[in-house]
Amino acid sequence: MRSRKLFLRTVKRSLKGKEKKQKRKEEQVKLAASQVLVDAANALEDPMSLVVPFKKYDRNGLTVSIDCHKMPECTRDTVDWALSLLSTNMKSLYKQSSWGWKEREKREEITDDRVLLLVARGEDQNPVGFVHFRFDMDFDDEVLYCYEIQLVEEVRRKGLGKFLIQILEMLAYQTQMKKVMLTVFKHNKEANSFFVNQLKYEIDETSPSIYDPMNPEDYDYEILSKPIKKKKTIAAKSE
Repeated sequence: MRSRKLFLRTVKRSLKGKEKKQKRKEEQVKLAASQVLVDAANALEDPMSLVVPFKKYDRNGLTVSIDCHKMPECTRDTVDWALSLLSTNMKSLYKQSSWGWKEREKREEITDDRVLLLVARGEDQNPVGFVHFRFDMDFDDEVLYCYEIQLVEEVRRKGLGKFLIQILEMLAYQTQMKKVMLTVFKHNKEANSFFVNQLKYEIDETSPSIYDPMNPEDYDYEILSKPIKKKKTIAAKSE
């Protein structure tokens, strides 16, 4: 009887070991597949070629053209303009946070080789807004992460901001990203209302208020996200 119990314990341990090994293998396969999607998205020469109808915004008395620039190809003038607008719009909000405003870090962040910029230009070809985003892995998920969306005062509240975020969501769909993510300061009431109330973004599972709910005072930001429906494959359509 004792030998039988020992045998059963050994079998159970062996089965558990195999299950863990199989689970690790499945996780590695999923991670590799997610990375392939991110790499493919980053290899696109021009992401806007996937959403050509969105290259122009002509509503509410506003006519704007929208192009996507990979950072290595972005001109110094465009980068300087984007950083200047970011400083004008966000410097005071950063100073109210524990992060503070660090111009050098912001320049390094926006000039990283992985950065993609959507640049909106008016009829005179002067820039009026930009979106800094990246295709990336967030933990084990393939995501499109929006780092910044900034507009000059003259073109706000005319639907352009919503339109630019819709472009991100369409790009995420076309490249099979799992979700669109972004970080927002809690004290930025206007941005919170825009993303949560208008665009229906929700607090992400990776946000501090979810993983560390007992210490809300330690964090002055939330991570928001919106899941993206999977693009149907040809096989799926034929079923």
